[in-house]
Amino acid sequence: MRKVKLVTFILTSSVFLFVIVSGLNSQTKDMAMDNQVFYRTTKVDGLTIFYREAGPKDAPLILLLHGLPSSSRMFDSLLARLADKYHLIAPDYPGFGHSDWPDPKQFDYTFDHITRVIDDFSQVLGLSRYTLYMQDYGGPVGFRMALAHPERVEALIVQDAVAHNEGLGVNWATRRAFWADRSAREEDLRTNLLSMAATKTRHVGDDPNVELYDPDLWTDEYAFLNSSGQAQIQSDLFYDYRTNVDSYPKWQAWMQKTQPKLLVLWGKHDLSFDPGEPERYRKDVPNAEVHVLDAGHFALDTKADEIAEIIRRFMIAKK
Repeated sequence: MRKVKLVTFILTSSVFLFVIVSGLNSQTKDMAMDNQVFYRTTKVDGLTIFYREAGPKDAPLILLLHGLPSSSRMFDSLLARLADKYHLIAPDYPGFGHSDWPDPKQFDYTFDHITRVIDDFSQVLGLSRYTLYMQDYGGPVGFRMALAHPERVEALIVQDAVAHNEGLGVNWATRRAFWADRSAREEDLRTNLLSMAATKTRHVGDDPNVELYDPDLWTDEYAFLNSSGQAQIQSDLFYDYRTNVDSYPKWQAWMQKTQPKLLVLWGKHDLSFDPGEPERYRKDVPNAEVHVLDAGHFALDTKADEIAEIIRRFMIAKK
C-alpha cells in the first residue's frame, strides 16, 4: 500500500512540475518573441524600404533614424536592449543599407525627398505617434518630420546630430568649400567624407581606447561606400546638406516655441561636430536632459548599455 501511495505521489509531483516547467517555457518563449528583431520590407512611393522592427506593437513607439554612412544596422544593440518595453522601428533610407538605391538620374537625393519617403513609410506602417531618435543624418530627416507633423511627435532623442551652425566643427571647411563650388571640390569632398580614414575616424574619433571598437564597423561601411553608384549618391546628398544649415534657425525656433521633451546624447570623442553642440540644445530647451558620454560619434558602438538605461528613464519620466 505504501508503494502505491509513493508511486502516486511521484506521478502527481511529476505532472505538477511538468505543468510549471511548461508554463515557464511558454512565458520564456513569449518573452523571446517580444525581444525578437524582425527584418522586413515594404513598398513606399514605388521603392522597397527595408526596416528592422522589435518589441510589442502596443508599446510606446520609438522611430529610429540613422546617420551616414550607416543604416538601421547601427541600432541593432539598442533594439536588443529595449524591445521588452518598447516598440522600435528603424528604416534604411533610400540609397542606404538594404533599401532600394535608385539611380541619381531618376531620384533626387535630397533631405526633403528622403524625408518625404520616410514620412510616407511611417504612414504605410500606420505610425501615428512616436518618439524620434535622430542620429547624424537622422537629425535633418527627423526635424523635417517634426515640423511637418508636430502632432505625431511625443519626444525627441538627439544623438550626435546638429541643429546649429556653430555645431559644424573645423573639418567642415572642406565641406563648405564643396557647397560653394561643387565641380572644383568634388574630389576633396569625397576624400574628406568617404575615404577609409574618414570612415574609421567617424567611429573612433579621438577615443584612446581603440580596442573597444569592432573594426568591422568601418570596414563594412567603407565597402558600402565603394559599392557601385554610392559615391555619386552620397555626394549628391551631401551637396544638399547645405539646405540643413539654412534650416537650422527654423528648427531652433520650433524647439524654443514648443519646448519638446528632449533627450540629448553625445559622444565626447566625436570629431564630426563641435563639442559645444549639446549645450546649444539646452539653450533652446532649458529642460532638456543632456548626457555627454565617453564615446564617439556612433555612441552605441561602445555605450549601448548606458544609452539604453538612459532612454528607459527618459521614456518613463516624459509620461
